[in-house]
Amino acid sequence: MYETGLSRSFVAWHVIPGMEGPEGQLHSHDYRLEVVVSREQLDDRGMVCDLDLLQETMDKVVAVLEDKDLELIRPPDAEAVTVELLARWFYSELSGLIAGEGLDHLAVRVWESQIAFGGYSAHPEN
Repeated sequence: MYETGLSRSFVAWHVIPGMEGPEGQLHSHDYRLEVVVSREQLDDRGMVCDLDLLQETMDKVVAVLEDKDLELIRPPDAEAVTVELLARWFYSELSGLIAGEGLDHLAVRVWESQIAFGGYSAHPEN
């Protein structure tokens, strides 16, 4: 399977209720969003996906959360927005915007530090 991808940094805020220290108070993270798209066969241009399109799409979605409180996207049944839930949200947003590109798989990772990430991947919704 062929792959291509991009990463982008952004800052957002969140709190984990009931935790002590910084995690229990509203604080920011320097997140890094990593997106990898893949397909079995390259398109007629010899690409998995146009990287300019992927970059535009990522920028558009990140702009929703840039320097904002992640409470904005917290699911009603979740106590807080974890990196796993943040990755799922990015997947949902990106999947809808790149539908129709013929992609077989979309993987999203959100890094909250140099060593810790949460991810979500699946076949893009069409």
